[in-house]
Formats: sequence, C-alpha cells, structure tokens
Amino acid sequence: MTGITRLDLENVLPKHRDIYLGGLWQAPVSGRYVDTLNPGTGEPLASVADGGREDVDAAVKMARLGFLEWRDVVPLERARILKEIATILRRHGDELAMIDAANCGNPYTEMRGDAAIAAAQMDLFAGLVTEMKGDTIPMGPDRLNLSVREPLGVVARILAFNHPFMFCGGKMAAPLAAGNAVIIKPPVQAPLSALRLAELVDGLLPQGVFSVLPGGTEAGAALAEHPGVDKVTLIGSVEAGRAVMRAAANTVKPVLLELGGKNALIAYPDSKPKRIAEAMVTGMNFGWCGQSCGSTSRAFLHDDIHDAVIEHLDEAVARYRPGLPTDPDTTMGALVSKTHFDRVMSFIQSAKSEGAQVVTGGQAFTEGAMAKGYFIAPTIFSGVTPDMRIAREEIFGPVLAIQRWSDETDMLAQVNGLNVGLTCAIWTRDLAIAHRAAKRVEAGFVWINEVGRHFLGAPFGGVKQSGIGREEGIGELISFTHEKNIHVNLSGQ
Repeated sequence: MTGITRLDLENVLPKHRDIYLGGLWQAPVSGRYVDTLNPGTGEPLASVADGGREDVDAAVKMARLGFLEWRDVVPLERARILKEIATILRRHGDELAMIDAANCGNPYTEMRGDAAIAAAQMDLFAGLVTEMKGDTIPMGPDRLNLSVREPLGVVARILAFNHPFMFCGGKMAAPLAAGNAVIIKPPVQAPLSALRLAELVDGLLPQGVFSVLPGGTEAGAALAEHPGVDKVTLIGSVEAGRAVMRAAANTVKPVLLELGGKNALIAYPDSKPKRIAEAMVTGMNFGWCGQSCGSTSRAFLHDDIHDAVIEHLDEAVARYRPGLPTDPDTTMGALVSKTHFDRVMSFIQSAKSEGAQVVTGGQAFTEGAMAKGYFIAPTIFSGVTPDMRIAREEIFGPVLAIQRWSDETDMLAQVNGLNVGLTCAIWTRDLAIAHRAAKRVEAGFVWINEVGRHFLGAPFGGVKQSGIGREEGIGELISFTHEKNIHVNLSGQ
C-alpha cells in the first residue's frame, strides 16, 4: 500500500450514497437520507440513504434471484472471483482506510491494517471452497448413502462500527464462497466504506448476489425477521443480539452472533511487571479508544506484582495520544459519536465516585484541533472492586479496570462471574498453571502470554452471552451451508 494524506479525503469518499441492490444504485423508498459524521471533527461527511422495510423487501427479492445463479457457479470459479475482489481490496486499501478513519474515528494507520485483514480473509475463504465436503455412510452393496453441503440462500450480515470496512470486506467472504447471496447492512454510524466497496466490485458478481443496504434499526429488524432471509448474523452488543434472535425466531432461521465481552487479563506472580503493563495497554486496544469487543478491559494482577506493574503503566500508555483520525501520525482516534462519548464519560465519573483510583487519564480532550470531536484520554483505574460498574459492564471505551488478587480460586470466580465470555489473556511462565487456567476460564478465545491478536483460520467467538457460532475459520464457511442426505437404492425398483 502506498501512503495517502488527509488532503485526499474528499477524493476517496464514495460517489454513490444510495442503496446498492441488483447491481444498481437505488434511492430509498421513503426518500429518507441521514447525515453521517466525522467523529474527529463532529462535522457531517455525507448524506446517506436510510433504508427501511420496503427497501429490505426489494433487496431480498433481488438477492434470491442472484442466489439462483450464484449457487450454480462452480466452486473454483467462485474462488477466482473472490481472489479478484481481494486484489481490489489491497489495491484500494489506503483510500478505504482513509474513509473509515474519517467516518468511524479510528486512526488511519490502524485502518490500513483492517483493509489488509479483509483482503486476507477473502483469500482464506476463496482457498477453502473445496473443503465444503460431505460424507458417505456404508449401507451394503446395493445402497449408497451420502451427504452433501449446499448454500443456505440469502444471508444478511449486520455490522458494527468499530471495524466498518474489515467487517464488510471480510464478512462477505465466507457466505459468498459457500454460494450464498449476501446483504450487508453497514453500521449506521459509519456506512461509507461499504458503499465504496460496492462501487469497487460492481460488475464482478451476478446481479443481486451482493447488496449494501445502509439504514438503522428498522432495516436491521426487517432483515432479521424477513422470511426470504435464510440466515442473519450480527456483530454488536448483547442487547442487539437478543433482539436479532427474537426477530429471527419468527422464521426459525439460524443466527451467528459475535457480541460483547468484559474480558480478563490474568497476571500470575511469575510474570514480568513491565511486560504485563505493555500487554494490558495493548490488550485494551487504545488505538480504537477501547472500542473493541475483544479488549481485555479487566486486569487481574497478583499481589506480588501489582504495584510494580502499575509503576510501568505511564510508560506503556505513552504511545497512545488522541488526535485527528485522518492524520497518519495519530495513534489513538475518537469515539464514534457524542452519545457514546457521553456514555463512556459517565462510566469514568461513576468509577471515581465509587472509589476507584485514577492511574492515568480520566479526562476528555476539548481544546485545539480536537475541540469538536469526541476524544477521551486512555484511562486506567486501580483499586477496582467486583461490585463497581466498571468491573461488571462493557464500556466499549478506553477504560481499563485493575483488580488485585491473591487466591486463584476466588480470582477465577470473579473472572467467570459475568454473563459474557469472549476473550481472556493469561500470563505466566509456568506451563501447567497456564493450561489449568485456560481450561477453567469461561471464554471462547484464550491467549497465553499473548493478547489482542487474531490468527487467520483460528475460530473466533464467545461463550455464554458473548455470542453464538465461530468466525474466521473453516467453521464459519460451513455455517453458511446446510447438510443434505441422499440415499440411493442401486438394486432397481
């Protein structure tokens, strides 16, 4: 990827701001358009279509027609087209990163990585198309029994605002590879990169196979409950996941949900304090202002190293300082909206009032170039107890809560004491302790002496109310198929 400057923003925004369906750009039936903002400046970027139920009906109708053609495209040809899309994503990665930086508030440099990940996921699933295999079951000389995998039909994917393009470009890959048509509902806060993607891939897929339908709650609910949608997926909050499940239940359609987390980083006494401080800061995803469902926002530090770790936190967090997201030098962006900014600040105030101690941060930035944006300093609290709000509720902001522990059983009970379980990071040089803890923590994705990273092909997802299903590996591909059994009598009638 080549470099790009903030001055190029106007030139890379999508020219189309309507609904992309059936290979065409359509105005919303209602005629409604809403402004989408730049969280770094608080100013509008563009006016985008606000799709509703009637637009969902049209998109599903076109998607079903497209599916009938796409399902019969041989798998290796589907793979060839997906690889061509991956090449386009890499070629335009810089401009897509700039769009996301301006529209969702995350730093441009981080968004460049998102674009690369989306392309890698496209390549991954293109390479897995021949792995959608069935089985044969022995039935004797005159019988043949086999199972085959077939695409579901129309898949709706409802996306979150923290990785707009990565989710759009990456999450369309598995259902398309399996032979489904896909309707993307981009995040209402940041729809522009998905619209730009539609411009870039226009004409590569049969009409109706790929649609982008910007809209809010009405559009999401309509997709989840629509009888013509065969599966609905969501990346979002636990509350949103419950709503999608309720809507999908009316037609008994399967769901794939990646929901929130209140994830733990556990540091055992043999850990190196400086390394733990660095891991805590990295695991919080401060570059994204903590707006990541996998962020390890609860740090459990053993008594023996607690104070020493805290001494290193200022140094570890120094590399994150809020700035305009489109500036290539910015290492920490803005929160996505004023509403979310106010919510995060309320958590910071409640932590202070409940007696937690500020280690670093705790304030907003409201002067200079950041005066109109939604910027909060990376914030770390110590002295946190299990009953405090910041220890129990997902903040989805740059706030890390430190809890002290001495008894492993009590500590693990606190780690597992919530109704969510997405990720967990365990730090120790003792292999037996590491494996024992990994088995006991209630989480779907566990790091040992690592934090924050995803690995191409490794299944990602949560337990309890952090979600249903797994993504980023072959299991995601298989989940967009159904298994059909075929029994053949070879002996004649």
